[in-house]
Amino acid sequence: MSTKDILQRWVPLMVSALLAACAVGPDFKRPDGPNTERYTQESQTQTAAPADDVAQRIALGQAPPVEWWTLFQSEDLNGLMRQAVAGNNTLAAARSTLAQAQELLSAQTGKRYPQVTLDGGNGRQQLGAQFLGTFSIPAFTYYAVGANVSYNLDYTGGVKRSIEQQAAETEFQKHELNAAYLSLTGNVAMQFLTMASTGAQIKAVEDLLAEDRSNVDLVTSAFEAGAVTKIDVLSAQTQLAQDETLLPPLRQQRAIARHALAILLGQAPADGPDLALDWSRISLPRDVPVTLPSELAHRRPDILAAEAQLHSATAAVGVATSNLYPKVTLSASGSQEAIKTGRLFDADSFAWSLIGGITAPLFDGGTLRAERRATLEAVNISAAKYRQTVLQSFGQIADLLEALSHDSELLAAQSKALDTAHSSVDLARQSYKEGNVGVLQVLDAERQSQQARLGFLRAQAQRYMDTAQLLLAMGGAPEPELAASTTP
Repeated sequence: MSTKDILQRWVPLMVSALLAACAVGPDFKRPDGPNTERYTQESQTQTAAPADDVAQRIALGQAPPVEWWTLFQSEDLNGLMRQAVAGNNTLAAARSTLAQAQELLSAQTGKRYPQVTLDGGNGRQQLGAQFLGTFSIPAFTYYAVGANVSYNLDYTGGVKRSIEQQAAETEFQKHELNAAYLSLTGNVAMQFLTMASTGAQIKAVEDLLAEDRSNVDLVTSAFEAGAVTKIDVLSAQTQLAQDETLLPPLRQQRAIARHALAILLGQAPADGPDLALDWSRISLPRDVPVTLPSELAHRRPDILAAEAQLHSATAAVGVATSNLYPKVTLSASGSQEAIKTGRLFDADSFAWSLIGGITAPLFDGGTLRAERRATLEAVNISAAKYRQTVLQSFGQIADLLEALSHDSELLAAQSKALDTAHSSVDLARQSYKEGNVGVLQVLDAERQSQQARLGFLRAQAQRYMDTAQLLLAMGGAPEPELAASTTP
C-alpha cells in the first residue's frame, strides 16, 4: 500500500473523528428496571398473628434503614454490629480494594493530559570516521538538561473509553464493598439469633431434665412402696437418659455460632463473646419494609455490581474500536546542551524539537477486529448475567415473603400443639396420682410436651431469621464512612 493510499484511507477518518469530538464505540445505557409490580403471584401485605400476638405487616414501598438490624431493638445486637464493622478483616480488605481501584482510576485519568518529563545527563562520545567523512572531531564530553512533552491525540476517544472502563470497575468495587457490608451484618445477625434461640432451647431441655429427674424420684419412691413395677422405674430412667442426649447437640450448635461470631468480629474463637442472651429481649419487627420491585435494581449491591460490569464491558468495546484507528502522538522537547558545564545555560546552547508521529494498523492477521468482536460478546455475557442477577434477587425475596407467611402459620400450629401437650401432661399427672393411668402414659405425655416446646422455639427462631433475611435482601448502601480507606 502506497503512502498516497494510506493518506487517502486514514486522514479522512481522523479528521471526521476529531471534528465529531466524541468517543468511538457504544455509549452505556443503564438497563431498564423490571416491568413487574409484585414479587409473588399473590399480594402479601400482612401475616397472621400467632399465639405471641405479633402480626407482621409487609410495608411495600418502604426501604429498610441502612442499619436494618436496629428493627429488632436489641442493644446486644447493635453492639456486636459496631464491633464487626470496625474489626472484620474481610470488610477491611474490601475497603482497601475499593481504595486501590480509586487510585487506578486516578492513574488512568492522568493519561488524558500531556506527559512531561525532566531529563538530564552527561557522557563522553567519539564519532566514527565514516560518519564524519573528511572531518575529524576528537572525543568530547557533553552535558544536557531539558524537558520532554508527549501527548497522545485522543481523537477517537480511546483514552476516554479506558477511563470510563476503569471508572466502572471502581463502581463495581464500591458495590462489592456494600455487598461485603451486608453479608457481614447478615452473618452477625444469623449467628446472634442462633445463639439466642439455642440458648432458649437449652433452657427448655434443662427444665425438661429437671422434670425427668423428678419423675424418676417419684417412680422410685412408688416402686419402693410397691405401687409400681421395676419396668416403670426403668422407663422413667430411660426417658431421662434419652432427653439428656438433646443437650450436647444444642450446646455444640451454640458453640459453633459463638466461634463464627468471634471470627466475624475479627477475634480468635477463644476470645469471642459469650453473651447470656435472653430471647425475650429481642423484638420481632411488626412492620417489615419491602422495597418496590421497580426500585430494587437500584438498591441491591449485587445488581448494581452486575450493572457496573456491564458498563465496563460496554466501555471496553470503545477501547477495542479505538485500536482500529491510527495512533497520533505529538511530542516536543527543549534542552540546554553544551560540552562545558559553564556554558550549559548560554542562549546558544538551547536545542528543541517538535515531532508528530502516526502509527496505523495495516495488517495484523485479523487480531484487532477479532478482539473487538470478543468485547461485543463480553457485553452480551454481562447483560445476561445482569438479567439473571435481577431474577435471582426477585426469587430470593419471593421465597422469603412466602416463608414469613408460612412461618406465622407454623408458629400458630406449634403454639396450639404446645398448649394441647401441656394440658395432656397435667391431665396425665393428675390421673397418675389418682391411680387411673400408669407411669408410661405420663412419660409419653411429657415426651410429646417436650417435643412441642422445642418445636415452638424452633419455629419462633425461624420466623426471626427469615425476617432478618428479608430485610437483608432489600440491600442498601452502607454509611459513607464505610467506603473510606483505612490505609494511612
